[in-house]
Amino acid sequence: MPPHRRAPRSGPLHPRVPAGVRRVTVTLAGPAPTAAAALTLRRGAARVLIEHWTGASTVPSRTLYPHQWSWDSAFIAIGLRHLSARRAQRELESLLAGQWADGRIPHIVFNPAVPHDAYFPSPDFWQSSHAGRAAGAPAAPETSGIVQPPVHALAAWLVHRADPAESRRRGFLPRVYPRLVAWHDYLRARRDLAGAGLAAIVHPWEPGMDNSPCWDEALRRVDPAPPDAFHRADLAQGHPADRPTDLDYGRYVRLATDYRQAHYDDRTARHRFAVEDPCFNALLIASELALAGMARDLGTADAPHTARADELTRQLVTRLWDDTAGLFRVRDLVTDTLVDERAVTGLVPLIVPRLPPDLVERLRDTLGGPHFRAPSSRLVPSYDLTGPAFDAKRYWRGPAWFNTAWLIQRGLRTHRLWADADRLRHGILAEAGRSGFAEYVDPTTGAARGARPFSWTAALTFDLLCADPEESTP
Repeated sequence: MPPHRRAPRSGPLHPRVPAGVRRVTVTLAGPAPTAAAALTLRRGAARVLIEHWTGASTVPSRTLYPHQWSWDSAFIAIGLRHLSARRAQRELESLLAGQWADGRIPHIVFNPAVPHDAYFPSPDFWQSSHAGRAAGAPAAPETSGIVQPPVHALAAWLVHRADPAESRRRGFLPRVYPRLVAWHDYLRARRDLAGAGLAAIVHPWEPGMDNSPCWDEALRRVDPAPPDAFHRADLAQGHPADRPTDLDYGRYVRLATDYRQAHYDDRTARHRFAVEDPCFNALLIASELALAGMARDLGTADAPHTARADELTRQLVTRLWDDTAGLFRVRDLVTDTLVDERAVTGLVPLIVPRLPPDLVERLRDTLGGPHFRAPSSRLVPSYDLTGPAFDAKRYWRGPAWFNTAWLIQRGLRTHRLWADADRLRHGILAEAGRSGFAEYVDPTTGAARGARPFSWTAALTFDLLCADPEESTP
């Protein structure tokens, strides 16, 4: 299906399309940038999104990540809305087709056409349609059993606002709103493991920052699965220096196996890994406010969503703010202590509109201080540059990522820190172009790392080139 076209203001774009992929015509939805370099970047980003489209959704990478990932699709939809509002809607609808009856949105929806050995853990590891039956896993498609950060309602609201007429014509909001409410209800009811109001994560893959040093202490309690219990497909495409170690991977597999054996039931599963993550909960707050916007548009009450956002904000500050460090920390629920690590997850809560002003100023200072001011990248390192576990190359242990930078610049705009936001925006665009839309970059050298090209990097680049900067204000 060709993209929906909104009042074209510039000429058509015809990126090169690989063999076996149907060519589509892309019409730029917004005004073309005056600078030739920006137009070239915009075309390059569009090309990545077109080439990674499968017909119903977008793969993060044609090599390393051949299925549909949860928060990837949300970020991708945010960029796709400028190319085709209809395709952005389909991106989210495709993901929601894998939603479980208990409300959870799984972190992977598997493409049945992809061989099982192309990615591990594969569908035959998760066994969702069988092991997850009691929790409401669909018979098809097969999915994973864990989740990822709840950025989906924010994405859906931005997609709707990109073309309200097309959204209403297709009944987009009436269809996705109840599903997104059910998703948030799952997090509030089943994942409030401490009973304090915040959602907990039960696997290092759930916060999306898989290999962060923030999880190290909790992972030491987990006996790894034996090496012969799994075969890592990621090392066939990714460099071992970039990827998690075999020891860490063995622990990831053990936790996922235990959860599967508990039939993915959060009420009965014994969670040896359980933490409250600042980024995860900040995105839940932002998405509750997006649900409030949807409710108003649909003519229903928005007050329950704003009340939940306010209570989540209060608990986020009460439970996870560290005034000495000047950022939010992860809370380990097994020990009920804050984890003594500085990571980008503690800066993402800038996206929360009603943070106390003094906390916003402290976060701004931390962002520009020695722990996160990278020497060779204008992005934000995923982990403290001075921290004992810093690794400039290894997945989430130091490299700078584009999606977290996009969230932080959006947060800076939310609090009207325009100059800071503009500097970060220009940095994101420069690094995306220089790296060829890399998955992430080395903050000490600026070298591109990970999968290339990467879909959310292209999508968020496109968003920054096209979106109205004012739309991120409350």
